[in-house]
Amino acid sequence: MVEQFTGTWTLESSDNFDEYMKAIGVNFATRQMGNLAKPNLMISVGDDGLISMKSESTFKTTEIKFKLNEQFDETTADGRNTKTTITCENGKLMQEQSWDDKTTTLEREIKDGKLTAKCVMGDVVAMRTYVKAP
Repeated sequence: MVEQFTGTWTLESSDNFDEYMKAIGVNFATRQMGNLAKPNLMISVGDDGLISMKSESTFKTTEIKFKLNEQFDETTADGRNTKTTITCENGKLMQEQSWDDKTTTLEREIKDGKLTAKCVMGDVVAMRTYVKAP
């Protein structure tokens, strides 16, 4: 199921991301960098079954390695220390991050050949769309 997500993806559009970053508690300076960044997202599956998700931009590079359905500790690009679980449900990669009695979800799926990432915190929803690099 994860294979459809593998490859290198380039951010094409981002809608309401500043409001989402505010909702999860990102400070102004970091939000400004986050809004300017046009990250590449690299997703791969290792021989050991570990999934790697690497986000690379001129500002910051982060990488997580995980197994589906297993909670792990994540330090996010904005510095939050979260307990994160990623599952695959109905063809979607569902990522749940919990910290300080808060929870956000990131729902990734392939639509029309593009990778969409729906970021949800409470009633705030951001949508980021990536295109596959040639």
